[in-house]
Amino acid sequence: MADSKERDIRTAPIDEQLPAFVDEHRGKLLACLDGMSEDEARRSLVPSRTTLLSLAKHAIFVETVWFGEVVTGRHRTDYGMPNDSSDSFILAEEDTVASITEAYRQAAQRSHRAVEGMTLDTVLTGHRSGPLPLRWVYLHMLRELAQHCGHAEILREQVVAQRTQGAGA
Repeated sequence: MADSKERDIRTAPIDEQLPAFVDEHRGKLLACLDGMSEDEARRSLVPSRTTLLSLAKHAIFVETVWFGEVVTGRHRTDYGMPNDSSDSFILAEEDTVASITEAYRQAAQRSHRAVEGMTLDTVLTGHRSGPLPLRWVYLHMLRELAQHCGHAEILREQVVAQRTQGAGA
């Protein structure tokens, strides 16, 4: 149950609900890395580049594009991000659970700062397809994060199952 001092998000205005739901999914995505070894976080269980760690790295890209590029108008490469989203899943040797987790937390903080003082109706002009309201960016982020949280939860379940199978052998 929510602390009585804490505002109940269920009855809060939509301009509080959307950021809260996005933050909740940011946390859920990172939670999928909790307790994972470096090997487990990098374990490839599907034919794509998708691993637990690469999903979190891709989420940094998503944050940077939608709250950096779209909000500020600076191109994603100015932030050190790849031009192509598929390249955001590529893990470098130095990428670790700790480094990616910290980079993701910093990206989320930058996202919060980027929209300070804006309303959901603020029109953002940094997207290549044209102007978008901030409301759309939040909805898109929620969609992206929910999808990737689902992927991460399934991958985590597979990794944990492999642990159990390995322990029983």
